[in-house]
Amino acid sequence: MEKAIYYEDYIIGDSRKTYGRTITETDIVIHAGQTGDFFPHHMDKEWCKTTDFKQRIAHGTLTFSVGVGMTANVINPAAFSYGYDRLRFLAPVFIGDTITVTVTIKEKRDHPKKENMGFVIELVEIFNQDEKLVLVCEHLLLCQKKS
Repeated sequence: MEKAIYYEDYIIGDSRKTYGRTITETDIVIHAGQTGDFFPHHMDKEWCKTTDFKQRIAHGTLTFSVGVGMTANVINPAAFSYGYDRLRFLAPVFIGDTITVTVTIKEKRDHPKKENMGFVIELVEIFNQDEKLVLVCEHLLLCQKKS
């Protein structure tokens, strides 16, 4: 069993960074099939040559899901994901881009109804290989307190 990380154990400002992950054409095709999003921005190489980006872009939801998956390296039996807030796609991700993710503990607050629980808010920032911020959001963890 994994060691529990309780609400009190999280320290505002602590951060961690993932290894890189290169987004491939296969990623885009599979994501399109899973979601039904076959818009030409993602699928039509020739049409994309007529756009400002001049090439296909990864789905924002693909970048989000891969990035979040990259951060899921700790199983904490004292917490679970409550959801995501303030999700923004700030810059395109292209085939061949390599993303990394930085997660920083941003905030902690008590649960309004459950005294034994609290929310830990993680700032999730996804960067491309040029260290350009491409996606940002907040991950809410619902976490047990020690007492």
